[in-house]
Amino acid sequence: MSGVELKGVRKSYGALEVIRGVDLEIKPKEFVVFVGPSGCGKSTLLRIIAGLETISQGDVIIGDRVVNDVDPSKRGIAMVFQSYALYPHMTVRDNMGFALRFAGVPKSEIERQVREAARILELENLLDRRPKELSGGQRQRVAIGRAIVRHPEVFLFDEPLSNLDAELRVHMRIEIARLHKELQTTIIYVTHDQVEAMTLADKIVVLRDGVIEQVGTPLDLYDDPANQFVAGFIGSPKMNFLEGVVENGSLLLAHYDGQKIPLGPVSGKVPDGTRLVAGIRPEHFGPNGSARLAVTAEIVEHLGGETFVYAGNGGREILTVGMHDGRAFKPGDKFEAAFDPAKLMFFDSQGLRVS
Repeated sequence: MSGVELKGVRKSYGALEVIRGVDLEIKPKEFVVFVGPSGCGKSTLLRIIAGLETISQGDVIIGDRVVNDVDPSKRGIAMVFQSYALYPHMTVRDNMGFALRFAGVPKSEIERQVREAARILELENLLDRRPKELSGGQRQRVAIGRAIVRHPEVFLFDEPLSNLDAELRVHMRIEIARLHKELQTTIIYVTHDQVEAMTLADKIVVLRDGVIEQVGTPLDLYDDPANQFVAGFIGSPKMNFLEGVVENGSLLLAHYDGQKIPLGPVSGKVPDGTRLVAGIRPEHFGPNGSARLAVTAEIVEHLGGETFVYAGNGGREILTVGMHDGRAFKPGDKFEAAFDPAKLMFFDSQGLRVS
């Protein structure tokens, strides 16, 4: 299987530059997820790799070939879109084998490859059905099967689960992960859903405004984000951010709705008066923390095994507090949100990680 490399890739539509200098190496057999908010350029970047968009500058390399001017059909890629794009008058068998028939592959070989893809995707009993007789998850598996039979060097997925309900999305995440394990092929997957990114990826590429903010494994990005944007985007519920100021040399004092709480030293030389943002994840709150914020529960989400309390103190700032034993909480309850200052991450006024 082939890897993919992007060197100095830029894409402009007139004066509007939507991809602003992307350098990225994707190794053979890696499962890489492009993630970011709407308009960040992730789907455009995927379409550039596929050859569906021309690039304004830079190189796209698949395997050992620069493919900037290579037709999409000759790039050794197969793409699965958000829309299933199945032919409604054709059976599952015919939909999956259509590209092979178009390429002049012998009928017996088409049947063999379709049956093998059907086995992998557990579609063997559905080959004679038409798309209208299938569920959403089954239709998506047929679309994936249509890509598998082409034996591509690289699979490209463009938000393939967006049209499915929550239960089917979980099921299809498992199916796609299992598919990658069985096929051992390179997969590039675009999603706006960071839960999909965290659960599927070997490596996540976080994009914003046409540039890469950070690349790393899911846990690397979660535990060691490079900036406030990545820290807030990766993780569900998102990280809490509290404004603070440095006093007495290295002591950070955070301000939360008028409360001035000592949080401990900031690593490095940070002058007194420097304003910083302290980040704390919801699950890092606990009864034994030395830093405490007096808050009132406003919204309580009981999820069975855990509870999330959205709490404040009369101001605009809301804390998300995760609890494993929060069943007794209800809106209006007053409590102290305690945490260990060692769990904090600090960011400067530009959003860059300080410590």
